Amino acid sequence: MNKVKKDKELSERFWEASLDELKRGYVEDVQAGPFGGFVCLIDGQVFEKGQIYAEDGCFYEAERYMQMHIRRQHGSMFHYLLTLDKKWTGLTELQSSLVEAFYEGQSDTEIVAEAGSSKSTIRNHRFALREKAKQARIFLAIMELMEQQQQDPSPFIPIHRTATMLDERYAITEQENDSLLQQYFPEGPDGPLIDFPRREKRKIVILRHLMKRFEPGRTYTEKQVNELLEQAYSDYVTLRRYLIEYGYMDRKEDGSEYWVKQ
Repeated sequence: MNKVKKDKELSERFWEASLDELKRGYVEDVQAGPFGGFVCLIDGQVFEKGQIYAEDGCFYEAERYMQMHIRRQHGSMFHYLLTLDKKWTGLTELQSSLVEAFYEGQSDTEIVAEAGSSKSTIRNHRFALREKAKQARIFLAIMELMEQQQQDPSPFIPIHRTATMLDERYAITEQENDSLLQQYFPEGPDGPLIDFPRREKRKIVILRHLMKRFEPGRTYTEKQVNELLEQAYSDYVTLRRYLIEYGYMDRKEDGSEYWVKQ
């Protein structure tokens, strides 16, 4: 399997994907290989067009193998999207459990038996969710029309899906992001960090940039994480702590393994 040669961050691919692409879990990218390819929106795995992928004695073309990859590694896009933080789904814990039950084809009677509620309550939730979907479609159309008309020359940077908070500290334009990177990495984006700022917006810009030095889907030891971060800044312990705290990385409780959160 080939790794993605990223021209964009994985989070950017995710947020820029169309509704149909989000539902299927991957996007087509003309730059992913000599003849283009398909990129998984969850982990960034890429399968190139023109390549044949073998598994269990069978052979698959790239798109079909991508579909198999998503089912095998992630279960389904429905369940992946449903398990995103409620700040992204807009669903309460109860609503999420009901949506999953509806998806699995459970009848109102079966849901009542599990949840201990009443049929009328379940029907009311079904109605409320359908109305929420209508509102979401209208809002999406309004926003897309606004953005087409506005043609903002400096859009906001995308927020990573695993962010542990969502507020004004993420209101950072691409222009502001580039300016701060030049300020804090004067020797270039792969060079050292001259200082770790106290301001929240600036922290996010720095942490977001440092995450490019880690490979999604790979497991790191604490020593490997420290070595990569120390190349950027002497106080690598602080950087490591904030990467965990802000939801860019995760680790085992004993600190034996670290990985990029997706």
